[in-house]
Amino acid sequence: MNFADLKEQWLQEERVAHIKGWDFSHIEGRYEEGRDIPWEYKDVVQRYLKRDSKLLDIDTGGGEFLLSLNHPYRNTSATEGYPPNVALCREVLQPLGIDFREADDVRHLPFEDQSFDIVINRHGDFDIPELLRILKPHGVFVTQQVGAKNDRELVDLLLPGTEIPYPEQFLQKASERFSAAGFEILQAQENFSPIRFYDIGALVWFARIIEWEFPGFSVESCFERLCKAQQMLDQTGCIEASVHRYLLVALKK
Repeated sequence: MNFADLKEQWLQEERVAHIKGWDFSHIEGRYEEGRDIPWEYKDVVQRYLKRDSKLLDIDTGGGEFLLSLNHPYRNTSATEGYPPNVALCREVLQPLGIDFREADDVRHLPFEDQSFDIVINRHGDFDIPELLRILKPHGVFVTQQVGAKNDRELVDLLLPGTEIPYPEQFLQKASERFSAAGFEILQAQENFSPIRFYDIGALVWFARIIEWEFPGFSVESCFERLCKAQQMLDQTGCIEASVHRYLLVALKK
């Protein structure tokens, strides 16, 4: 297939690059990631979650992970700030009796002081002083975060010279901030594992969705880089980079 035909395919991927919740099923089987992370976030959460725990999920996305916990709805709260996901949460979570509230500023969450036994957050934003406020004494915060070096080889391939969007996102720095605020660190792990793309169209879709890592990306502006990526894929069978994740569990003393 020539590059003109490939360009049309890539432009089509760009046109359909929208997401509801946090659903990557559009590129399922065309890429893989996260298979070598040495912890399972859900297992970690459930280790600290009791049936009578008051639970809050900050930046819940579409609520997919939250619902997978099967926690009693009367003890479950969630926030989200991204408008399409807010609409989805109102449609899915509120009818179940989950206390969902729109919140786009994690520094000011719409809950009373000392409301929660456990607060969780996967790949979202959080504010340490606000966590101290809303957690009960001996409450636990569990987070899995995307690290500063996430997907950097892909960014360098498509948009060389792009600055790291969140340069503070390292486990050691996060641990130091929580300790300085008076939390006890219960668990802390950091990991780099492979992410692989098996066709460039999937990479195009991914780069448009993860726009904060790939600022200004488009098929037109990055066409020559995409052609180079296609040649690399033809030679090796995939485009491989690194996923950067860290896990932190902190106890409010």
